[in-house]
Amino acid sequence: MTYFDTVTRSYTQVDTSSGIKTDEFLEATEGVVKLFDLLGSAAFSVVQSDMNGNIKKIRDRFLKDPVANSTLEGLTAAEAPEKKRVATEGLLWLTRIENPTEELAASFTKAYENSLRKFHGIMVRPVFALAMKACPYRKDFYQKIGITTDDALELMKAWLQALEAIIATIQAIFTSHPEYIKGM
Repeated sequence: MTYFDTVTRSYTQVDTSSGIKTDEFLEATEGVVKLFDLLGSAAFSVVQSDMNGNIKKIRDRFLKDPVANSTLEGLTAAEAPEKKRVATEGLLWLTRIENPTEELAASFTKAYENSLRKFHGIMVRPVFALAMKACPYRKDFYQKIGITTDDALELMKAWLQALEAIIATIQAIFTSHPEYIKGM
């Protein structure tokens, strides 16, 4: 059994036909948080906490008006005129990703340096640095998440392709509407 067999919802199951369904995206992203448990290091608890905080920001906004916020596109547009765009900020931070094909520690470190580091003080930065150093090598990571067969590898590739497509869509929203993330 792989990690992908244990998630409640895979990114491959997130409906993107009329926009990215907010509740489905959140459910799939909660599965990513659980992925860190498989890495076997308490150093990732701060990463999980950060991700859970961003998920909560989006979920809170979604629950205020599930119809208007049913898609991430609708959520960011609805929140855009507000002074504080908490859910949009959470989405921005959740979807900052660098190169998923390089070694995990390098990819995670670049993503952190380019997105969250500037928001963390001198006490928090070393905690994230420790988590980055605790990342296993890709081949060891694959073992931990049960990628031991060609079928499992294909399952993972489909999940990753779906995630990359969702992230590309979200990044395109932010590119075409820079006012959504101004000041973030």
